[in-house]
Amino acid sequence: MSNNNINILFIGDIVGKPGIELTETILKNYIQKYQIDVCIANGENLFEGKGISTESINKLFNIGVNIITGGNHLWDRWEARKILSENKNVLRPLNYPKENPGNGYIIYDTGKKGKIGVINLQGRVYMQPIDDPFRTADWALSKISEHTKVILIDMHAEATAEKLALAYYLDGRISALIGTHTHIPTADGRILPNGTAFISDVGMTGPYDSVIGMKKEVAIKRFLHGVPYKYEMASHDIRFCAAYIEVNPDTGKAVRFESIVFPSFL
Repeated sequence: MSNNNINILFIGDIVGKPGIELTETILKNYIQKYQIDVCIANGENLFEGKGISTESINKLFNIGVNIITGGNHLWDRWEARKILSENKNVLRPLNYPKENPGNGYIIYDTGKKGKIGVINLQGRVYMQPIDDPFRTADWALSKISEHTKVILIDMHAEATAEKLALAYYLDGRISALIGTHTHIPTADGRILPNGTAFISDVGMTGPYDSVIGMKKEVAIKRFLHGVPYKYEMASHDIRFCAAYIEVNPDTGKAVRFESIVFPSFL
């Protein structure tokens, strides 16, 4: 790690109390190990697995998270609208209609290491028919690039093809594109040819004795019966999933990428 480079830690979807408690326990170790300058976490599932609350976001801010990104489940609790209106460090996907409260990107000042732009986007394949994330990214980059070359995108999407296509579309124009939403850590983390770090899905920070955070029995009933059942959070086999990205601030290109899963599945 160069003392001049910016060290970024991105924590995958933190799910409910189990995910928050594990993050509280071990985050300090990772911040020290990688000399982290900015810590970002996807928090759309902080409150009992669906949505956010003031208490849950404050727990993350108090332990060293600087920016919280979101996704489609942000809107599951009405309180999110107030939080998004009042806290610029909590993002919602930029490509939702502009009438919604909140910001879709932030230019965060790390201090001595300079500024980093963070953009939150949401995919459209198998999801809500919102605005085009590709053109929305172009618009955001036109604003952020005036202030910094270090830019990270949380691409909250269902389809790996959509995430990868956007990463190649932006390769060399952003420092990293980190996929979230599907809660399954993928093995394709790498730096693309023009210097953009990429992973299809960074994974979930939460209970893996589950179906993407939900009690297995409830999830199975949903598939067997074809009708909704009340979401019930699981609580066992808690794991921490994240990505570490080291970026050269002069070029905005990633020089190191590492996928983190603790405890490891192997």
